[in-house]
Amino acid sequence: MGFFKRKEQLTRTYFITGTDTGVGKTLVTSALLQAVNSAGLESAAIKPVAAGCVQLEEGLRNEDAMFLQEHMSLELTYDEINPIALEPAIAPHIAAAEADINISVDDLAEHCRSVAKKADVLLIEGAGGWRVPLNDSETLADLAIAMNAPVILVVALRLGCINHALLTAEAIRADGLQIAGWVGNTTSEEIMPSMGDNLLALRDRMNAPFLGYLPYFDNADPMKVAPYLEISYL
Repeated sequence: MGFFKRKEQLTRTYFITGTDTGVGKTLVTSALLQAVNSAGLESAAIKPVAAGCVQLEEGLRNEDAMFLQEHMSLELTYDEINPIALEPAIAPHIAAAEADINISVDDLAEHCRSVAKKADVLLIEGAGGWRVPLNDSETLADLAIAMNAPVILVVALRLGCINHALLTAEAIRADGLQIAGWVGNTTSEEIMPSMGDNLLALRDRMNAPFLGYLPYFDNADPMKVAPYLEISYL
């Protein structure tokens, strides 16, 4: 059941995670938003927790969250998109503790559900990889579980990617969630050796829909990236 068939149905929510930090989750999420927009559907995205924010006159702002805001069709306030903004670019649970902020999965899930009511498709972008801690007992994976959201996995195509991708996929499934698909993203101008063989190995082993291969983009425009993604069956 794809984006193109969901206009009269309940909001479809996906959780976007990656094999690590800096793998292109925001680029993929923004390109998916553009694809949803092109299908004539109302798109929204949330970056629930963002560490690495700058202090502006209007408050703490995160570059990734603002990028998402540019490419979704639903008009949301910044606080709706990024309810937990943390200034230092460190692990979120450490940054939150330093700022005396309590991050609760229940609170984040309630926030995501409230935004989901406004859109046809909601994309929730995680931070870092699958097991990023939010507090002493909860991780971002717990938010995906609370939302029962199918997961889209962004794989950075570099040395070690097969192991990283398969371990992450194993963890997602162990948590009882479906992998809606995965994207292979080239994160550097320097192409990894045997790129084709590595992609083939991943496609043979991931046991999940392959949504596309992204070559390296310099200052990538999500509208130009969107055609590289196959989303008709999401």
